[in-house]
Amino acid sequence: MTSTTQPTQRRLTARWPTAAAVAVAALTVYDLDSGTALAPVLAASGLVYLGAAAARRPAAAWPAFGATFVLITIGKLTGTDPTAVLLAVAAVTAIVGLVHAGVRPSHAMPLQLLGMAVAGGLAAGALAVAPAVGAYLVAAGLLGHAAWDVHHHRTGRVVSRSLAEFCLVIDTLLAVAIVVLTATT
Repeated sequence: MTSTTQPTQRRLTARWPTAAAVAVAALTVYDLDSGTALAPVLAASGLVYLGAAAARRPAAAWPAFGATFVLITIGKLTGTDPTAVLLAVAAVTAIVGLVHAGVRPSHAMPLQLLGMAVAGGLAAGALAVAPAVGAYLVAAGLLGHAAWDVHHHRTGRVVSRSLAEFCLVIDTLLAVAIVVLTATT
């Protein structure tokens, strides 16, 4: 290996969250039939950040992501929409986080509660309106969360940078897929 390839390999290795996000996004849109089918992903995006804030550990974001991934997969396999379950878990997480914050105040909890309220509200709202409108609500929510991801990646707060990078890429790709699918059907 030459000295030129080592820095290149390190840069590529450092981009594993992007590669993982592209792979997960590809698998997600492979059999996507409507944009509102991704409402649970929007709810999960807020829940992951809220969970990390409640735990007060950026490293908690990846296990929170894993838990939401499992809940969404169970919903897909059983033919049920896991959005309500994710929102209920978010409510419990918020309560636990607020109780924990009472012991040691955390600046992150109020901001993440607001983020969860917006993401959860858009996800729930998307399921209550016409499918095309709902799809665009989910896409808008995912793009908004992508901006949230950029902020958290830059500051290195609340969630790990690797998770913020992963979310930025997957949120953007899924939002674009929803818009294209909705506009062409």
